[in-house]
Amino acid sequence: MSTTSTLIIAEAGVNHNGDEKLAFELVDAAVDCGADIVKFQTFKAKKLVTASAKQADYQVKNTGVTESQFDMLSRLELGYEVHKELLAYCNDKGIEFLSTAFDSESLAFLVNDLGLKRLKIPSGDLTNAPLVLEHAQTGCDLIVSTGMATLSEIETALGVIAFGYTADKEAIPGIDAFQAAYYSEAGQKALKQKVTVLHCTTEYPAPMPDINLRAMDSLASAFRVSVGYSDHSKGITIPIAAVARGAVLIEKHFTLDNNMEGPDHKASLEPDELKNMVNAIRDVELALGDGVKGPRPSEIKNKQIARKSLVASRPIKLGETFSAANIEIKRPGDGAEPIRYWDVIGQAASKAYSEGDVIIE
Repeated sequence: MSTTSTLIIAEAGVNHNGDEKLAFELVDAAVDCGADIVKFQTFKAKKLVTASAKQADYQVKNTGVTESQFDMLSRLELGYEVHKELLAYCNDKGIEFLSTAFDSESLAFLVNDLGLKRLKIPSGDLTNAPLVLEHAQTGCDLIVSTGMATLSEIETALGVIAFGYTADKEAIPGIDAFQAAYYSEAGQKALKQKVTVLHCTTEYPAPMPDINLRAMDSLASAFRVSVGYSDHSKGITIPIAAVARGAVLIEKHFTLDNNMEGPDHKASLEPDELKNMVNAIRDVELALGDGVKGPRPSEIKNKQIARKSLVASRPIKLGETFSAANIEIKRPGDGAEPIRYWDVIGQAASKAYSEGDVIIE
């Protein structure tokens, strides 16, 4: 695990295509690229969609096949035993295993069987209050994605989460109870300690005019929680920019090959791109610094070279008066600083100077 500030999630999602071997290869790629977390998706197609639910336009375009979501997702399920093997493999490799649960049974499996302490609520389930509540009632830290959402919908979801974290077991869920929990001191404390909200644009790939990174600022201001960014744009520019704007977490889809069959491959990074993104984010983190403006260690040695001093423009005798006629300002910077020009003018020289000598008074 990295000790740097930005948590980087390599989103494998369903890019394993239901192939166990490919899932393990995705873990290896995430490790090689330096990601902190590799994330999958846990679901039962029959609990996620109806038999007649249509695909999204991007899914039809990316797969080249028109079929129901149920048929598509049925091929992309990973069995529970494979999840257990992936978790053990991730532990051996030193990368955190994470998965998004899309139904109650899958959530219970991730928490009770795999023992996960961190969970991800996807954008599509932000308004699924019963499932959001179940997530919060686990007590796990939550990553909450907000694609397609308004501030009002996000606040409602955070109210559900605050209630799940803080309410007594006998408390009855409901809109008023959620709102009260959100505005309570305990609720706000729990949200700040345990929740990261991700800005997101739910389109694959997301058009640049719809990215709206400034919405991260709105989320931070409105909810005063940790804010990150889940990226669906092409390339690596936008997640890097998000870190520069203060994202504490970046999530990005990746694949072993953009040309594989499947709904998300074409909007995902290949390993070389993911590695470049991780390295660039780590550079940005270092470059952001501590915000204190002052000479940095590497530049102190250059002050005498780059700055200037008061310099004798012609020979000056001992006791001669300094004036605009006999001093000028030139490099190097190891003599009297230029700010002292007006103090020195009119004074008597305490020593003799040759032309070009820096003034030391």
